[in-house]
Amino acid sequence: MDVAYNIAPAGNRERHASIIAAWQLAQTSRHTLVAYTRNLDAYCTWLDGLGLDLLTVRRVHVDGYRHTLAGAPSTIARTLAALSSFYRYAMAEGAADRNPVATVTRPSVDADHSSTQGLDRDQAKALLAVAKADGPRSHALVSLLMFTGVRVSEALEASTADYGHDSGHRTLNIRRKGGRSAKVAVPAPAVVALNTYLGSSGADLVPAQSHSVSRPLFTTSTGRPWHRTEGFRTIQRLARKAGIDGQISPHSLRHTFATIALESGTSLHALQDSMGHADPRTTRRYDRARNNLLKSAGYDVARALA
Repeated sequence: MDVAYNIAPAGNRERHASIIAAWQLAQTSRHTLVAYTRNLDAYCTWLDGLGLDLLTVRRVHVDGYRHTLAGAPSTIARTLAALSSFYRYAMAEGAADRNPVATVTRPSVDADHSSTQGLDRDQAKALLAVAKADGPRSHALVSLLMFTGVRVSEALEASTADYGHDSGHRTLNIRRKGGRSAKVAVPAPAVVALNTYLGSSGADLVPAQSHSVSRPLFTTSTGRPWHRTEGFRTIQRLARKAGIDGQISPHSLRHTFATIALESGTSLHALQDSMGHADPRTTRRYDRARNNLLKSAGYDVARALA
């Protein structure tokens, strides 16, 4: 007797795996690839639940999906940008006849505001103290993020060969968004924390030329690279232990680096270079005193002409 099997229809990711893979290959930034893939996967899951096809949906369907998205306006805008990127690629390759995201209304994003929660100076010091008590690896990560402003992905992708010297400065070579290479100065407190974690004075670390025998800067106890999600959870755990309320993430430490630098007199141009921002408006979001009337340029001009 023949037995009938109910086979679930393939989902959008399976049916359109070829064009999705081609679109992924077209991404030039690993960070963008990871984020965009995550956005497209969630969108495909939603479409599968409604029996809709990825390549034939219309704007009304994307509008419906937009209303399901939660989070900050910037997060929703980035999600829609990811979907639009896919459809533009599919159109260029003849796999789709329209971009249903093109005319979808996107939330306005305040270019002068950052939704990331930062720390004040007392909180920053408390987090550093808790991280030091937690262990050398935690202290090294928190110190590196707090004193250099690098992204957690940049820190966790670095190797021991990237940690070296340049013109009398301790430095770390990192890969910025878009794959750009950059060299950042590592201040003394972070150097001490890193050297303690690495079990070295730093002088005997692998030279920058010997990448073949280098290892990840941050690893697990088994020597495997420390994953970004584990670093994220570590920062959250330490923040709770330090009594810091709110949504604290590794990016909070980057935010803290920027705000404290500006409050301490660092110029916007210098901070922009340190953080690797292509657009100065991105750096300006961190200037908490930008609306302070005492900083009005008019007063400087009046003093100069008095």
